[in-house]
Amino acid sequence: MRSAPLYISAEDADRVMTWQGIVDALKASHMTPSPTIKDQHLSMEAGGMLNRTAWIPGLGVGLKTVSVFPGNPTRSTPLPTVQGVFVLFDDQDGQVKALIDGATITRWKTVADSLLGAHILARPDSETLLLVGAGTIASQLAQAYPQLFPSIKRILVWNRTHKNAKKLASQVGGEAVESLEEAVKQADIISSATVSVDPILQGKWLQPGTHVDLIGAFRPDMREADDTAMQVSQIFVDSRKTTIGEIGELIKPMASGAITETDVLADLYDLVRGAEGRLTSSDITLFKNGGGAHLDLMTANYILKCCVAS
Repeated sequence: MRSAPLYISAEDADRVMTWQGIVDALKASHMTPSPTIKDQHLSMEAGGMLNRTAWIPGLGVGLKTVSVFPGNPTRSTPLPTVQGVFVLFDDQDGQVKALIDGATITRWKTVADSLLGAHILARPDSETLLLVGAGTIASQLAQAYPQLFPSIKRILVWNRTHKNAKKLASQVGGEAVESLEEAVKQADIISSATVSVDPILQGKWLQPGTHVDLIGAFRPDMREADDTAMQVSQIFVDSRKTTIGEIGELIKPMASGAITETDVLADLYDLVRGAEGRLTSSDITLFKNGGGAHLDLMTANYILKCCVAS
């Protein structure tokens, strides 16, 4: 008889995980069978619930259930807007193997998704990282990217509210910049994590050899890069299932005729199996991080493995 499921807090996970380790784990997990994914949204007067499920034969079944209550930060006792938990099930007998803090899963999954894309597509000698946005994910990116790219010497930070860019830059040893255009022209890797609906990155600013990592857009009405950026880049995604027809970053330029579905050259499943990525050092590569429940499941397996081994 199996023992009670393990509960893993943010502190438990952060103590034993590494960015290189989770990138390696995600890469290996993309050699497994294609996932079955299903999402469910429930709206309520004060907020809502999001349930994301995935099954990958051999890795198990995962359910991430989160509440989204926009008014929480303004309560007399403030609470996070998003709260949740991830449940990892055995796919052979259905037993619960672990309960993991939901925000922890999302944070590690989101950053590692982009790191794997960059590890495959960006120039290994990249020296300047530009962070577009100054939120929680940007702070994690600032820590993680130099671990996979030891060649990084400069971190530039741009945000619509410049004081927020200055705050993050001071925390990560970077430089806050006021001109996004000038920063883009200097960057080898651009990692954008904003909630922008209208494009903020213009293709005419991109220089040969740049890698563009787009994280922010997650709804059909959202995008961070303009049509020109899509046209001058070799386009890749983490998963065709969770990006094409799902996210404005691709929906909008396809609707305008700027690109077609065939311009999406490969996803992570293709790339880790040997599909061509960057062809020359002067190529501009663009990777859309769309997330997905399958990545939550892959991340949960790595977290559980690390915690059990520690």
